[in-house]
Amino acid sequence: MSETAEIDESLYSRQLYVLGHKAMLCLQNTNVLISGMRGLGVEIAKNVVLAGVRSVTVHDEEEAQWGDLSSQFFLKESDVGKNRAECCEPHLAELNAYVQVASYTGSLNQHYLSAFQVVVLTNSSLDEQLRIGTLCHSKNIRFIVADTKGLCGLLFCDFGEEFVVSDPDGEQPRSALVLNISKDNPGVVSCLDEEAHGFQNGDQVTFSGVFGMTELNNRPPVKIEVLNDYEFSIDDTSGFMAYKEGGMVTEVKMSQTFSFKPLSESIKDPEIVMTDYCKEEQHKTLHVAFQALHRFVQMTKRLPKPRAEDDAQLLIEIAKQITWKCPVNEEVVRQFAFGAMGDLSPVNAFIGGLAAHEVMKACSGKFTPLRQWLYFDALECLPEDASDCRLTEETCSPRGSRYDGQIAVFGSAFQEKLSRQKLFMVGAGAIGCELLKNFAMMGLATEKGGNITVTDMDSIEHSNLNRQFLFRLQDVGKMKSITAAKAVRKMNPSLRITARQDRLGPETSDVYGDQFFSKLDVVFTALDNVEARVYVDGCCVEHQKPLLESGTLGTKGHTQVIVPFLTRSYGKVPDRQENAFPLCTLKNFPYAIEHTLQWARDTFEQLFKTSAENVTRYFQDPGFVKNPLKQGSAEALGVLEEVYDSLVTWKPNNWTDCVSWARNQWERLYNNNIMQLLHNFPEKSVSSSGKPFWSGTKRCPRTLNFDPDNATHMNFIVAAANLFANTYGIKGTRNHQEIAETLKIVIVPEFTPKSGVQIFTTDDEMKKETVDDNRLEEAMKKLDTLQKVGIFKMNPIEFEKDDDTNLHVDFIVAASNLRAENYYIPPADRHKSKLIVGKIIPAIATTTAAVVGLVCLELYKVIQGHKKLSLYRDSFINLATAYYAQFLPSAAPVYKVTGLDRTFTLWDHFAVQGYRDGTEMTVEELLSHVKKNHSLEVTDLFYENAAIYLSKSKNREERLRQRVSEAVCAATKEDIPETLSVLKLIANIEGLDNDDELPPILYYFRKAKPE
Repeated sequence: MSETAEIDESLYSRQLYVLGHKAMLCLQNTNVLISGMRGLGVEIAKNVVLAGVRSVTVHDEEEAQWGDLSSQFFLKESDVGKNRAECCEPHLAELNAYVQVASYTGSLNQHYLSAFQVVVLTNSSLDEQLRIGTLCHSKNIRFIVADTKGLCGLLFCDFGEEFVVSDPDGEQPRSALVLNISKDNPGVVSCLDEEAHGFQNGDQVTFSGVFGMTELNNRPPVKIEVLNDYEFSIDDTSGFMAYKEGGMVTEVKMSQTFSFKPLSESIKDPEIVMTDYCKEEQHKTLHVAFQALHRFVQMTKRLPKPRAEDDAQLLIEIAKQITWKCPVNEEVVRQFAFGAMGDLSPVNAFIGGLAAHEVMKACSGKFTPLRQWLYFDALECLPEDASDCRLTEETCSPRGSRYDGQIAVFGSAFQEKLSRQKLFMVGAGAIGCELLKNFAMMGLATEKGGNITVTDMDSIEHSNLNRQFLFRLQDVGKMKSITAAKAVRKMNPSLRITARQDRLGPETSDVYGDQFFSKLDVVFTALDNVEARVYVDGCCVEHQKPLLESGTLGTKGHTQVIVPFLTRSYGKVPDRQENAFPLCTLKNFPYAIEHTLQWARDTFEQLFKTSAENVTRYFQDPGFVKNPLKQGSAEALGVLEEVYDSLVTWKPNNWTDCVSWARNQWERLYNNNIMQLLHNFPEKSVSSSGKPFWSGTKRCPRTLNFDPDNATHMNFIVAAANLFANTYGIKGTRNHQEIAETLKIVIVPEFTPKSGVQIFTTDDEMKKETVDDNRLEEAMKKLDTLQKVGIFKMNPIEFEKDDDTNLHVDFIVAASNLRAENYYIPPADRHKSKLIVGKIIPAIATTTAAVVGLVCLELYKVIQGHKKLSLYRDSFINLATAYYAQFLPSAAPVYKVTGLDRTFTLWDHFAVQGYRDGTEMTVEELLSHVKKNHSLEVTDLFYENAAIYLSKSKNREERLRQRVSEAVCAATKEDIPETLSVLKLIANIEGLDNDDELPPILYYFRKAKPE
């Protein structure tokens, strides 16, 4: 593909927000070879193909074996005995029509390798690695080695003597508002103290929108020295004009050059990137262990047998003979040897995700590459008891099973336990697809008694195909959960999976209630929003079920393991408003592009959605004119005037009227409103304290003059006119020349600012806004006098960010950048604007694979029932900067209730079996039970927001005699759903402060409490 090739944004949209167009074009000009098509190799190949390189050639000289099915998700049982690469080729080609996929089964010689820019070796000998590594280094071919053995893995990168990185971290350039710049040598720049500037020593920055010291504007980047969180120095400014006001300082990303040692040199003195700082010496031992393993294979022509003590001892002796600068922990080497024949899908997913991302770095020159070795182990996944009798040479030996790679590590008994697991997964998007693939390879829920329930209410979109690898082009429009379940059954026909399309929330508690959760072993979240995660977390806490949580944001990812009574939960989040910016900032005082984008989004809603909806309501609701009064006089007036304008003032009769409306809206938004603002607050005005009004975050704006030759001006007119026409069912045109001709006859009234117009400077002032009753009454009368002949219906427009042909994003970009020009704010291109206003979560397949690998390793521990907190790991990774951190989860906080000599955690509750021998407890019996069994005197009892028993109420005696469920119905005035068998009750206790947090009472009233 040439450098001028177009990028299919409908497919790569989420990835483009991670890489950018330039890096994406580099990918599309790169040929990659991946050698070794066992589980790790195909994981790398899958992610690289999804990434969109020009071509991927998969190489393997060997035939598939039964054990490969443990992690090679593109192999079927019928493929055993066939060449691995040839079997994988059609499946990989199906992932991405833009990538040329080929297979190769011959030897890797110099002539053949010279056609590739990146070479990846997996499942290779040390001799082959050294030979090809030396060749690649001499030919400036990027070279990567990846390997996994059981619960351990390695990654090595050599990108040559001089590897230039254009953007080391992929983050948006930092920026800050300027408060002052001194005339000095060096000049000191002071930034607003709203938040720290975030710059670092040596950063290079540019200035824009500076008044007074204009010499800094549009100047080449200047290096800074940070003085503190709010100040930094630049070069000599003593000869410049004096600083007056305004200005923004923005970081300029500078390229970095990295130098790599060839494998033959680096192997003897390795630079190792840590993945777990609790295991620094352990990672160094693994460097020796992997090299010792090569020698072991060279000597014996095989890998160490599972749990074979003699083989392990031989590997230890070989490791001790290696004299490199690394320690040898014999126990680590022993455990490494015991599992060396293992082939685990989660480990392959993690190392494969990392390796594929290094391929992308090698192709694009974006992000900081791995320097140069990475070792990883999850040996804590093994049984807590090191002497566990279930792990022996016999129980871990091959059985001719597709799960032999897993049995080699965990034994046959654990494999049987995996097959009977009952899992619940919420979400079937990118993370969900990867989870299901791992579940299938691990053999979860493959026998009677096991089941995986997956729910997702979304359908497949074209943009999903780039990272949700279970879906294909022909699946677009189908339901995710059903399609994913069908696809994953092809990988493992024994998988028992139920696909649903429910949203998990209070409205589906009848489906996902106590009866459902009581049968589960583990819950997974594969969600993209915090609120849904919090809800699932609450269900798991209430039902005391382990939860495995994970998420990604571009190159960043996290995992969290939540174990009842052992760790803290995902936790609650405070209520947050959808719009985090102060309304006054958006309306009158923006100072960042995020503000103008939100303003443009709000303007879109008001002009093309809410006005049309209100007109429809006006015709359908007889009481419409008076209904808005419930919102307050100011809001009511706005609604009424908006409807009148839509029906009378601006109601168009033809397309020319729509263009006229758009042109006058342009004038109102970017000239008239600014003129009025400056009339109220002139440039030199001061506040009540004597300080300049236009200072700090308040940036003095300027008016704009319409120019039909200005592309942004015309983009606004074209988008606004067409969207406005659409709301009235009028056909428009996007021909700029035709619209420009129409504009010549449009009349734009001259505007004169008015005195007495109130403009608010704070949100508190806006909340207190009132309007003259006469003006409100006049607006109501004007609407009442209109003739409601028939029903006039307008077409409200729902903002849709993913359709680039509907002009929605065009309007937002133009509207935002024009307002940014009003306030001297640097504009944002379409790509950045769409990311911000569409609240798009950047995503890439490599991060997803790595994160899912880590979370599935925690599943091994949960299923085994590990009791020690020290054996679990939460994690945070950033593939862009090669940062990988695993750390211990936070322990469940223990709290003591005032007045009780007892401690609790959030996992505790008082379980009461209220249904016995066909009858249910009365409220009095429940209170007696709690007193007898828990020594607690209940004074008040609540269900949700209803009081079902109050010790000081007049109906106390009546409530005591009622069955608990009857009392609940009486208090809530609602029937209890038939599917609900447990009531969560909150009690106030005698002698305790009502603010004390006492565990709830879980009252089982329809059946025995499940075990």
